Amino acid sequence: MAHKGNSIIKGIEISELITVLNKAYADEWLAYYQYFIEAKVIKGIMKDAAIAELQQHATDELRHANMVADRILQLGGTPLLHPQEWFTKTNCGYDAPAEFDVVSILQDAIKGEQCAISVYSEIADMTRNKDIVTYDLVSQILADEVEHEEDLQALHDDITEFVSELKEHINH
Repeated sequence: MAHKGNSIIKGIEISELITVLNKAYADEWLAYYQYFIEAKVIKGIMKDAAIAELQQHATDELRHANMVADRILQLGGTPLLHPQEWFTKTNCGYDAPAEFDVVSILQDAIKGEQCAISVYSEIADMTRNKDIVTYDLVSQILADEVEHEEDLQALHDDITEFVSELKEHINH
């Protein structure tokens, strides 16, 4: 533990911060796996565009897990060591894909990003003016999660609009 580095933290319990970060760490691993498996099982129209998006997001979630783990270690904590803990510590949970069509997969992914945005917003509020290092870290991750939601929503909207127009064209 870096004593001088941790001495800059004011008005927040380090143990509480480590607990919150470990929950976010669990979320990142579960999000990584969700995107990974969704990219494998997805079916339907424009699936290649969705696969590319899901694979990129999986890479980002794994990078986020690494960033959060590094911060937990800097604070003198230990990142969750057992994958089964991810399910008991998670904020956002994990929903195995039930439907493999592109629209359903994208809806599940959007829901996950919205949860992540809420989690990182809360951590940013918790650390603002108290722990600049963690605040900067979660701000970077939060910006990625907002971009992910936007990308997924735009792809979802494009696909649903295309399908709607196609149905209208067929019916006329």
